[in-house]
Amino acid sequence: MHAVVDALGNCLHLVLTAGEAADSPQLPALLAALSEQPGAVVADKAYDTNHVLDVLALCAVEAVIPPKSNRLDQRAYDENLYADRNKVERFFGRLKEARGFATRYEKTATSFLAVAHLLAALDWMR
Repeated sequence: MHAVVDALGNCLHLVLTAGEAADSPQLPALLAALSEQPGAVVADKAYDTNHVLDVLALCAVEAVIPPKSNRLDQRAYDENLYADRNKVERFFGRLKEARGFATRYEKTATSFLAVAHLLAALDWMR
């Protein structure tokens, strides 16, 4: 499950992929689904790829992504802004308060994504 949240931690977009799918290829599609370009993208080290950085630079979006330790060119990033990444982690924590979502009771991907959308809508109303 991949999510885009706003500065308040409210879900803007959800995408469900296979469990073994990498995180970084999902970012261009997540950005394309937004109605307007964000000022910055805050993500973890899994998104530190040249392709993601090129896409963000092309869109004139600030990349707040810490560099992987094996990257030869260690980029600087805004650590204070990176601290806001916990908002997406807290969003997933609120979703996992629902036992059926946390244990994945739903048998099909469509049903699981529908439950995720329902829980995200309920989270908006809190």
